[in-house]
Amino acid sequence: MAKTSPAEFINQVRTEARKIVWPTSRETVQTTIMVIIMMTILSLFFFGVDTVFNAIVSWLTSLAR
Repeated sequence: MAKTSPAEFINQVRTEARKIVWPTSRETVQTTIMVIIMMTILSLFFFGVDTVFNAIVSWLTSLAR
């Protein structure tokens, strides 16, 4: 593998950086809203699962007393 000079490396980085497509503000807002919705749904799901497991463990430990 051939070594690249620092100047050529910087030129390659600039060339690659020009290929970046940044999201529009509308896309960013839509993505943020979707993340908040999914976070809410998953937090409610895991809260429910945790509550059920807590009830099961409490019931099992009450049998051992």
